[in-house]
Amino acid sequence: MIFNKHLENIKTYEAGKPIELVVREYGIETKDIVKLASNENPLGCSPKVVEAVSKILTKMALYPDDSMVNLKNALSARYDVDSQNVIIGSGSDQVIEFLIHAKAHNGSKILMNSITFAMYEIYAKHVGADVIRTSSQEHDLDEFYKLYQEQKPEIIFICTPNNPTGDALDAQKIYDFLQKIDNDTLVVIDAAYMEYAIIKDAKKEINVKELIQKHSNVIYLGTFSKAYGLGGMRVGYGIADTKIIKELYKLRPPFNITTLSLEAATLALGDEEFVKKSVALNLEQMKRYEKFAKEQKIDIINSYTNFVTLLLGSERNSTKIANQLLQKGMIVRDLSSYNINAIRVTIGTDEQNSRFFKLVTQFL
Repeated sequence: MIFNKHLENIKTYEAGKPIELVVREYGIETKDIVKLASNENPLGCSPKVVEAVSKILTKMALYPDDSMVNLKNALSARYDVDSQNVIIGSGSDQVIEFLIHAKAHNGSKILMNSITFAMYEIYAKHVGADVIRTSSQEHDLDEFYKLYQEQKPEIIFICTPNNPTGDALDAQKIYDFLQKIDNDTLVVIDAAYMEYAIIKDAKKEINVKELIQKHSNVIYLGTFSKAYGLGGMRVGYGIADTKIIKELYKLRPPFNITTLSLEAATLALGDEEFVKKSVALNLEQMKRYEKFAKEQKIDIINSYTNFVTLLLGSERNSTKIANQLLQKGMIVRDLSSYNINAIRVTIGTDEQNSRFFKLVTQFL
């Protein structure tokens, strides 16, 4: 059987290893496994969300409200934009898929950072587009602009804070960069971890309303999978000029968000205290990782997310250490597939992090 040739050079995206698989492969009891690989909120989600969703379980037999009016209105109020500027996706990665299918085609060029979210490239290859990458590990907008001038890409992806490294750009640098980009080039600002960045450095915060008012070619992406603790509900969103949103709606399948997901995301957005608690805990525990890295003489990328990237240098092997941790029930992300000898570790609870430090110290 012959399939689309665009699929030949696409690597399957590897999500963090699930707890259930570790139980089967290593015979470790579920209670003894700590998953610090997928950047989930260690506090779970808001108790208000759990209570509310449990009350509407009987609605599972019914299709969700496809207008998504409550969630869109809540997001429009949060960012002070019109609800027509908002599109909801099954995770922000579904919105990324819409964007690439709406703008790119065979032979298009898509510009992104050398190390960044893998789905940008995977979706680009779905349509036969050429991927252009920077040489720098962290986002260097001067290099981005140079490649933009040389390659004339249809789409530019800026991931800030960046996954899987954790670095972030000052908002002003992004604003200055956008001033130099022509109006027909789509610029995607992927801000999945912005809630964590803001508490650490206010200069990272992007004014979404001003962004889309000044730049009709820019879309801002957010998600409920991180700070809001709803990774299992799969809800993301994009905010942009209505011309972009209208084109994306032509690609959106009906009922792409479940009834329970819509309810959970809407309520989660309203529980600001839970988010504040989550990001405060994250920042507190991040300082422990920074101290640990210094003590162990490991380079660590300054992170504005809910994870840290530990660069292991030439004397240590990220795959070996990740596997050693896995055999002890500790799941982290090996970044060797990104051609970087490093492990990415989600910042967990105080107890989870202490266990990580103890195990890694043994293996190092």
